[in-house]
Amino acid sequence: METKGGFYISQIKQLQDRIFERLLAENGIEISGGQGRILFVLWKSDQLTINEISAQTSLAKNTVSIVVDGMVNKGILTRQTNPRNRRQAIVSLTDYAKSLQTKYKTVSQQMNTLFYQGFSSEEQAAFEQFLVRILETLIKEEQTYKKTKED
Repeated sequence: METKGGFYISQIKQLQDRIFERLLAENGIEISGGQGRILFVLWKSDQLTINEISAQTSLAKNTVSIVVDGMVNKGILTRQTNPRNRRQAIVSLTDYAKSLQTKYKTVSQQMNTLFYQGFSSEEQAAFEQFLVRILETLIKEEQTYKKTKED
Protein backbone atom coordinates (compact mmCIF):
# COMPACT_ATOMS: atom_id res chain seq x y z
CA MET A 1 0.00 0.00 0.00
CA GLU A 2 1.38 3.39 -1.02
CA THR A 3 1.21 6.01 1.72
CA LYS A 4 1.36 9.74 1.21
CA GLY A 5 1.30 11.12 4.78
CA GLY A 6 4.73 12.74 4.58
CA PHE A 7 3.91 14.21 1.16
CA TYR A 8 0.63 15.68 2.47
CA ILE A 9 2.33 17.09 5.57
CA SER A 10 4.95 18.74 3.36
CA GLN A 11 2.29 20.27 1.07
CA ILE A 12 0.23 21.46 4.06
CA LYS A 13 3.33 23.08 5.58
CA GLN A 14 4.15 24.93 2.33
CA LEU A 15 0.60 26.23 1.88
CA GLN A 16 0.16 27.04 5.56
CA ASP A 17 3.39 29.09 5.58
CA ARG A 18 2.33 31.13 2.53
CA ILE A 19 -1.19 31.78 3.84
CA PHE A 20 0.07 32.62 7.34
CA GLU A 21 2.64 35.09 5.98
CA ARG A 22 -0.08 36.73 3.84
CA LEU A 23 -2.37 37.05 6.89
CA LEU A 24 0.51 38.53 8.90
CA ALA A 25 1.23 41.09 6.16
CA GLU A 26 -2.49 41.97 5.90
CA ASN A 27 -2.39 42.72 9.64
CA GLY A 28 0.72 44.91 9.35
CA ILE A 29 3.16 42.33 10.74
CA GLU A 30 6.17 42.12 8.44
CA ILE A 31 7.83 38.93 9.66
CA SER A 32 8.38 35.50 8.13
CA GLY A 33 7.07 32.21 9.47
CA GLY A 34 10.50 31.28 10.86
CA GLN A 35 10.73 34.63 12.62
CA GLY A 36 7.23 34.07 13.99
CA ARG A 37 8.22 30.70 15.45
CA ILE A 38 11.14 32.32 17.24
CA LEU A 39 8.97 35.17 18.53
CA PHE A 40 6.32 32.69 19.73
CA VAL A 41 8.93 30.89 21.86
CA LEU A 42 10.35 34.15 23.23
CA TRP A 43 6.88 35.49 24.07
CA LYS A 44 6.45 32.46 26.31
CA SER A 45 9.88 32.87 27.91
CA ASP A 46 12.06 35.86 27.06
CA GLN A 47 15.87 35.76 27.22
CA LEU A 48 16.82 32.39 25.75
CA THR A 49 19.99 31.04 24.17
CA ILE A 50 20.20 29.96 20.52
CA ASN A 51 20.29 26.31 21.73
CA GLU A 52 17.10 26.78 23.76
CA ILE A 53 15.31 28.46 20.85
CA SER A 54 16.49 25.70 18.51
CA ALA A 55 15.18 22.98 20.83
CA GLN A 56 11.80 24.66 21.26
CA THR A 57 11.24 25.47 17.57
CA SER A 58 12.81 22.33 16.04
CA LEU A 59 14.84 24.64 13.81
CA ALA A 60 18.54 23.86 13.33
CA LYS A 61 20.90 25.97 15.48
CA ASN A 62 22.58 27.56 12.46
CA THR A 63 19.14 28.45 11.02
CA VAL A 64 18.08 30.03 14.34
CA SER A 65 21.34 31.97 14.47
CA ILE A 66 20.88 33.34 10.92
CA VAL A 67 17.21 34.25 11.49
CA VAL A 68 18.01 35.88 14.86
CA ASP A 69 20.77 37.94 13.22
CA GLY A 70 18.25 39.27 10.69
CA MET A 71 15.77 40.04 13.47
CA VAL A 72 18.45 41.87 15.47
CA ASN A 73 19.27 43.97 12.37
CA LYS A 74 15.56 44.88 12.04
CA GLY A 75 15.27 45.87 15.72
CA ILE A 76 12.95 42.98 16.60
CA LEU A 77 15.36 41.19 18.94
CA THR A 78 18.55 41.95 20.86
CA ARG A 79 21.49 39.64 21.37
CA GLN A 80 23.83 40.01 24.35
CA THR A 81 26.67 37.91 25.71
CA ASN A 82 25.62 35.64 28.55
CA PRO A 83 27.48 36.91 31.66
CA ARG A 84 27.63 33.34 33.05
CA ASN A 85 28.98 31.81 29.82
CA ARG A 86 30.75 34.20 27.47
CA ARG A 87 30.50 31.72 24.58
CA GLN A 88 26.70 31.96 24.66
CA ALA A 89 24.42 34.77 23.57
CA ILE A 90 21.13 35.60 25.22
CA VAL A 91 18.38 36.56 22.77
CA SER A 92 15.71 38.96 24.05
CA LEU A 93 12.59 40.69 22.77
CA THR A 94 12.59 44.41 22.03
CA ASP A 95 9.60 46.58 22.94
CA TYR A 96 8.61 46.44 19.26
CA ALA A 97 8.55 42.61 19.35
CA LYS A 98 6.45 42.69 22.53
CA SER A 99 3.98 45.05 20.81
CA LEU A 100 3.38 42.49 18.01
CA GLN A 101 2.16 39.73 20.32
CA THR A 102 -1.56 40.61 20.37
CA LYS A 103 -1.82 41.06 16.58
CA TYR A 104 0.15 37.85 16.04
CA LYS A 105 -2.19 35.94 18.36
CA THR A 106 -5.18 37.20 16.34
CA VAL A 107 -3.61 36.00 13.09
CA SER A 108 -2.78 32.63 14.69
CA GLN A 109 -6.43 32.26 15.68
CA GLN A 110 -7.50 33.07 12.10
CA MET A 111 -5.10 30.43 10.80
CA ASN A 112 -6.29 27.89 13.36
CA THR A 113 -9.91 28.45 12.34
CA LEU A 114 -8.99 27.97 8.69
CA PHE A 115 -6.84 24.92 9.45
CA TYR A 116 -9.63 23.06 11.27
CA GLN A 117 -12.53 24.23 9.13
CA GLY A 118 -15.08 21.41 8.81
CA PHE A 119 -13.54 19.32 11.63
CA SER A 120 -15.55 18.31 14.68
CA SER A 121 -13.79 18.78 18.03
CA GLU A 122 -13.40 15.00 18.25
CA GLU A 123 -11.79 14.84 14.79
CA GLN A 124 -9.49 17.73 15.68
CA ALA A 125 -8.39 16.02 18.92
CA ALA A 126 -7.82 12.66 17.17
CA PHE A 127 -5.88 14.31 14.34
CA GLU A 128 -3.61 16.11 16.80
CA GLN A 129 -3.02 12.88 18.74
CA PHE A 130 -1.88 11.20 15.51
CA LEU A 131 0.42 14.11 14.72
CA VAL A 132 1.95 13.96 18.23
CA ARG A 133 2.66 10.24 17.74
CA ILE A 134 4.44 10.94 14.45
CA LEU A 135 6.36 13.86 15.99
CA GLU A 136 7.47 11.77 18.99
CA THR A 137 8.69 8.99 16.67
CA LEU A 138 10.68 11.46 14.57
CA ILE A 139 12.19 13.15 17.65
CA LYS A 140 13.33 9.77 19.01
CA GLU A 141 14.84 8.89 15.63
CA GLU A 142 16.76 12.17 15.47
CA GLN A 143 18.03 11.76 19.05
CA THR A 144 19.13 8.18 18.34
CA TYR A 145 20.95 9.32 15.22
CA LYS A 146 22.71 12.14 17.08
CA LYS A 147 23.82 9.73 19.83
CA THR A 148 25.23 7.19 17.36
CA LYS A 149 27.00 9.98 15.48
CA GLU A 150 28.62 11.22 18.71
CA ASP A 151 29.91 7.73 19.68
